[in-house]
Formats: sequence, C-alpha cells, structure tokens
Amino acid sequence: MSNHAPNEARVIPLRPQSAPPRTAGPGRDPRQPGSAPQPTAPREPLWRDLVGDVLRRERLAQERTLKDVSEAARISMPYLSELERGRKEASSEVLAAAAQALGLGLGDLLSLAQAELTRHARTGTGRGRTSPTARYDGLCLAA
Repeated sequence: MSNHAPNEARVIPLRPQSAPPRTAGPGRDPRQPGSAPQPTAPREPLWRDLVGDVLRRERLAQERTLKDVSEAARISMPYLSELERGRKEASSEVLAAAAQALGLGLGDLLSLAQAELTRHARTGTGRGRTSPTARYDGLCLAA
C-alpha cells in the first residue's frame, strides 16, 4: 500500500540533489569559509539542447509544422518534438534526415549548433572566455 494520496503524483528525482547550503550555527563564525552559500557557475548547455534549438528555429523560420517536417524526414512527429525540446539524443542518421527535410546538410545543422555553443561560451558567464578550451572555435566530433 502506498502512503501518498491517489490524486497526487510521486516525484522520484533522477539526479542527486545538492546538499543544502551550510549556515552559521551557534558558536560558529559566519565569516568562516563554507558558512555562506557559494554562487553556482552557469551550466553549459547540452549538445542535444543546442541541436534541438537549431531544428526548431529552422522549422519555424520556414513556417513549417512538425507534421510536415516529420513526414519529410520519415521521423515520427512525437520523436521530432522530443528532439526539438532537447529530450532525446538523436543518431547521426536521424539528425541527417531532419536536416535534409529542412533543406540543410548534416554539416550545416552541426555548424549552426556549434555557433550557438561558441556564442554561449563567450557570453554565458558574463566574464567572457574563462576556460582554456573556450578559445577554440572549432568543432570536433568523435565516435
């Protein structure tokens, strides 16, 4: 038997939750390191999010529907929607089919996604390039 009400969803986190920030307790100096919450670094976007954004932007720029593009690419409409929302990692064959349905080559799609990643690396932190690898504007895919 379950402890939760029948009309309430039970949420099971997929990622471990971070520890709550440590606060100053009795007899503890609030100026000590670790006593104040540390600012979190901005998260880098996932590749699937970048590719999905490019697919959606290109489809909308052409004023085409999910149904139209999914039929042209021979991909199910729900799957294409999941790709655009960054919920699924697509194979290179699927990405090539989606790109071709939009009049792009696979290289064009990946180049547009790489440009988004480069733009994010330059402006995402607000401090410019901070990583030693951020100075490279090239794209390298490995199998």
